[in-house]
Amino acid sequence: TLISHHRTHSGEKPYQCCQCDQAFSLNISIIYHMRTHTGEKPYQCRQCDKAFSQNNDLIKHMRIHTREKTCQCNLCDKAFSMNCYLIKHLRTHTGEKTYQCRQCDKAFSLKTYLISPQRTHTRQKPYQCCQCDQAFLQNNSLIKHMRTHTGEKPFQCSLCVKTFSNNSDLIAHLRTHTGEKPYQ
Repeated sequence: TLISHHRTHSGEKPYQCCQCDQAFSLNISIIYHMRTHTGEKPYQCRQCDKAFSQNNDLIKHMRIHTREKTCQCNLCDKAFSMNCYLIKHLRTHTGEKTYQCRQCDKAFSLKTYLISPQRTHTRQKPYQCCQCDQAFLQNNSLIKHMRTHTGEKPFQCSLCVKTFSNNSDLIAHLRTHTGEKPYQ
C-alpha cells in the first residue's frame, strides 16, 4: 500500500515486538519476526519434512530437491542453487582468502578450511574411535579408520572383483590395470 511505501522513506516503524526491542514498518515483518521467538515453522517441505518460518526459505530449500541451479558463475560453467554458494565459489577465481588463522599466517577462502589447521595448533582431536583409543582431527579420517575394525570395503574395482577400504587404495589398484606409473 501507499502508507507502507511512505514508511520506507520516513523510517517510521509502528510495529514493535513485545518480546524484544525490534520495530518494523510492515505488519507482515513483525509476524515473521515473532516466529523467531515462538519457533513456529509453518512452511514444511513435503520431500524431507524440514520446516521453515518463511515461505521464501522453503522456496530456496526446494532447489536442493529439484536440483535447480539459477546462480550461474560468469567465469566458468558452474551453477549453484543459492547465491551464497556462488559467492563462495567466486573466491576460487579471485584467490580471495578472507579467513585468517590466528596462530599462523595461513589464510583460507572458506571458513571450513580454517577448522583443521586450528585444531592442529590446539592439538584438538574431537573425533574419537569407540573401538580403540585413537582420535582424529577430521570426521572423514575416523570413518576411514572405523573400516579397519569393521572390515568394510565399499570401494570396488570396476575391472575385477577386488574391493578396498578407501578410495585412494582403489585408485592405486586401477593403475595395475592401466599400467600408469605417475611417480616415474
